[in-house]
Amino acid sequence: MNTLGPLFRVAVFAIAIGLQVVVSSGQNTAQGYLNAHNSARTQVGVANIAWDDTVAAYAQSYANSRASDCSLVHSNGPYGENLAKGSGSFTGTAAVNLWVAEKLYYNYTTNSCTGGKQCLHYTQVVWRDSVRLGCARVQCIDGYWFVTCNYDPPGNYVGERPY
Repeated sequence: MNTLGPLFRVAVFAIAIGLQVVVSSGQNTAQGYLNAHNSARTQVGVANIAWDDTVAAYAQSYANSRASDCSLVHSNGPYGENLAKGSGSFTGTAAVNLWVAEKLYYNYTTNSCTGGKQCLHYTQVVWRDSVRLGCARVQCIDGYWFVTCNYDPPGNYVGERPY
């Protein structure tokens, strides 16, 4: 493993304002998060990621700490991390779908994001060495929803491809 550490643990700054989504209870469950992640991983031939209660407890603790301001500030903890926030009925699955949508901007050949666009949330979702996942969602005092997913081990190492 490259000892330079994670290149980026970046947050989704595009906020889903007024997002109208039909919510089912599965979109904010461990299985809902897993399904959204594993669908993207299957598309590129990466093994499924598994839910981990320890990683999920970390995610929940951090999400709870952001409920007062809903700021997309990384925890700088031991895990890879994707963050998102949205309004209305913004779900955990919707957050994962935002990250996966960055696939359009990932160029595998050059192992880079194209057109000045963000793609590092996507590469964390499909990072082949990340095998454990924990996610959490909280409603902030301003009414927005804050979603975090944490990945163990983390991804996005300098010079390494996600798969």
